[in-house]
Amino acid sequence: MKIVIPDDYQDCVRHLDAFSQLEGHDVTVYNDTVTDLDELAERFKDAEALVLIRERTPITDSLLKRLPKLKVISQTGGGAAHVDIAACQQHGVTVMAGKGSPYAAAELTWGLILAAMRHIPEEVNNLKAGRWQCTLGTGLKGRTLGIFGYGKIGSLVARYGQAFEMKVLVWGREGTRQRAAEAGLTVAQSAEALFEQADVLSLHVRLNDDTRGLVGASLLGLMKPSALLVNTSRSQLLAPGALEAALKAGRPGQAAVDVFDEEPVTSHALLALPNLTATPHLGYVEKDSYELYFGDAFRNLLAFAEGQPVANLAS
Repeated sequence: MKIVIPDDYQDCVRHLDAFSQLEGHDVTVYNDTVTDLDELAERFKDAEALVLIRERTPITDSLLKRLPKLKVISQTGGGAAHVDIAACQQHGVTVMAGKGSPYAAAELTWGLILAAMRHIPEEVNNLKAGRWQCTLGTGLKGRTLGIFGYGKIGSLVARYGQAFEMKVLVWGREGTRQRAAEAGLTVAQSAEALFEQADVLSLHVRLNDDTRGLVGASLLGLMKPSALLVNTSRSQLLAPGALEAALKAGRPGQAAVDVFDEEPVTSHALLALPNLTATPHLGYVEKDSYELYFGDAFRNLLAFAEGQPVANLAS
């Protein structure tokens, strides 16, 4: 089978233990990002299968029309918002979902919280430049951690907050509020109350048509000047331009983000702000996670090739 794996930024897929599953197949791995339709069509023209790394590669109807040999897309992780499922059905392309793990993203979330609250990146740079103790950080004990969305990742971050002796406050859909209450956590009276009371507020809401732009100027403006907003979920949960404007206005006082509207990012207005800590979408980018994601995606692909039942997003 001719298999193409695009957008492997770190050139790591070929070095995973899971990659051995594809022995005997014709595999091409691309380590750069291409967005031009003609270039994508040229790269994928002979592919019978695509293995996609999360949401890095959009699959559109226009692209599928130019890929007559494509039979199957095996997705790392369970989300496929970047794939036009209806177009895949129309072109007879099977789209398979994989499994994921919340742990790497939750750990990265907590790393960003510590980095921002204690000014760790700034002080690392200060020390290397010969400057000693230039900032005054903020501790977590006794402060309020707001969790917007109590799913797999949000619940882990809440537990981390409890380990740091923070007060945990949760808001989200009815199911979120019910799960949080059953876990013995305090449920905020409203979204507005969550944003008003949190010293650290972490977003863990799934992106869909209902949640796109959910966090706008009105909610951000309720945050304390000393508060930190953390987003390791999806950038599009925030209204366009809302975070940049809020940080410039000082409510919240700072933000830590791992996601952007368009990725990869080489320049962005947010990156120029001194009260922003940012990472290049590292939440799931971790060895154990990759072995899980790709191991599952490769097994699904081989099962498809052998005519075995697979998890099919398009069914």
